[in-house]
Amino acid sequence: MGRGLLIALAVTVAVWLLAVIVLVAVGRRTQARELAVLLPNLVHLFRGLLHDPRVSRGSKGWIWFALVWFLSPIDLIPEFIPVAGPLDDVIVAGLVLRHVLRRTDREVVTAHWRGEPSTLDAILTAGRRTSAPPN
Repeated sequence: MGRGLLIALAVTVAVWLLAVIVLVAVGRRTQARELAVLLPNLVHLFRGLLHDPRVSRGSKGWIWFALVWFLSPIDLIPEFIPVAGPLDDVIVAGLVLRHVLRRTDREVVTAHWRGEPSTLDAILTAGRRTSAPPN
């Protein structure tokens, strides 16, 4: 594993743990628990979607693209830059997640989700939201 990838992973985990700790400290234990299991649940979700024949090849291709992007030592913003380093990975993850959720039936996504249904509802709502026409 490359040094840059290890640094990115360490920074991501540190920020994630800090967010969980802050939520616990301010008395939001439910949100802290949901955040603590979000990453493992997303990994499980994408792994399931990759192996599900009901998911389009295009969506699977985007999931593979995101995986290669995360593992690639080449980034738009170098990983060793605090906070901003993992930003390009977060943007790619968000865009891929949005694409996959817009093109995959809710039933398929639900079948692969291990977390709280309310968390999945929030993710699906954000992923399927479209902008309202201007007034």
